Amino acid sequence: MHKHLSILLLLIAASLPAQAALPPADSQSETLPTLAPMLEKTVPAVVNIFTRTRVPVQQNPLLADPYFRRFFNVPEQPRERIAQSLGTGVVMDAAKGYVVTNHHVIDGAHEISVNLADGRTLQAELVGSDPETDVAVIKVEAEDLTALALADSDKLRVGDFVVAIGNPFGLGQTVTSGIVSAVGRSGLGIEGYEDFIQTDASINPGNSGGALVNLRGELVGINTAILSKSGGNVGIGFAIPINMAKEVMAQLVEHGEVRRGVLGAQAQDLTPELAQAFGLSAQRGAVVTQVVPGSPADKAGLKSGDIITQLNNRPVRDATDVRNVIGLLRIGQKVEMQVMRNGKAHRIQAVVEQPQAAANEGEKLHPRLSGAVIGDIIEGMPMHGKIEGVVVLDIEPGSPAWRAGLRKGDIIVQANRQNISNLDGLRKATQPNVPLLLNVQRRDGALFILLQ
Repeated sequence: MHKHLSILLLLIAASLPAQAALPPADSQSETLPTLAPMLEKTVPAVVNIFTRTRVPVQQNPLLADPYFRRFFNVPEQPRERIAQSLGTGVVMDAAKGYVVTNHHVIDGAHEISVNLADGRTLQAELVGSDPETDVAVIKVEAEDLTALALADSDKLRVGDFVVAIGNPFGLGQTVTSGIVSAVGRSGLGIEGYEDFIQTDASINPGNSGGALVNLRGELVGINTAILSKSGGNVGIGFAIPINMAKEVMAQLVEHGEVRRGVLGAQAQDLTPELAQAFGLSAQRGAVVTQVVPGSPADKAGLKSGDIITQLNNRPVRDATDVRNVIGLLRIGQKVEMQVMRNGKAHRIQAVVEQPQAAANEGEKLHPRLSGAVIGDIIEGMPMHGKIEGVVVLDIEPGSPAWRAGLRKGDIIVQANRQNISNLDGLRKATQPNVPLLLNVQRRDGALFILLQ
């Protein structure tokens, strides 16, 4: 933890008492200002989510030996336990029953229940989930659902009033108000793709996946995380902009996953020093540092040293903006780039393509990796260039690899105490009849997993 600050993915909601002034009362009617009429329309669209998850139980190797248990009369030990958690979701499509929440709310759950504001409890099925943006979509079968209207989160300004609705600590629906403290927050290490709305709404366990709405009752974000020393709220909360969540949802509904394309270029932030070196007055943008031969960027004519200032008519602040925009494009979609080259502006159009990843079924690498699909970290993945290892692309619940503790999205950085950077390195570190000790990076933490 940097300076003892921990970024906690907690189940989220609203805020400390609002510090900003409420709208003035109507002097003629003498009615007090209130958000009640707006909330009466929006609260029914926010649901409480309850999950049950099977969690593998780490056992002493001796207890796995039937002869040892028989000799000492040790009863059979459970291989897993049931963990329960709660969170919040937002109805996005009332006709089809689609509800958006956070990936970490439903991650690994084998049973998902949704409690509506009118008291109904429904079973939900997982439509799809994307750990890189922390967005998930679930579906319920019900009539008379209420969905929220969507705002354009790109138009949010610092100081705009917002209201958070969620289920903190399992208390039930709770509403609090605050303001937008900042927009475009990134580099926090919470998600692979970050473009957060920062709010002074207080974030508490139970509210992840809850709604952040404006004073018209339009959805502007999905509450997700806080910055805190202790786990309690300190007035720095983060929400996923609804424009980003909407794009992710569309892919999850269509494919069950986000199918990200690649551009084939790497970039870094345009610093004041670099801007001066390039003879530019602009202080914002991203400098292209590498173009992969034969990639979409190369075919489009992008060159190393180009300064990307716009993507699809959206201003580019830094390299994170480039990664976020490209990461949300579907394979085959076009991207319009405005670049500065030798002091002149150029417009370039590229088409993102399917990434080509080397992948292997885990059992071909080690018998205890059966049920996992493991691949190299390639361009287009948020962790590309940030960490060396291989990534668990998929895993079958209940399989040997799953029971050992591996999960989809895990990054294996060591095998049997050997650093690995690709599948070939993992293959060389494994021996079929020898236990396999893996060092795994999971989100912002790390752990050892023993497969034997």
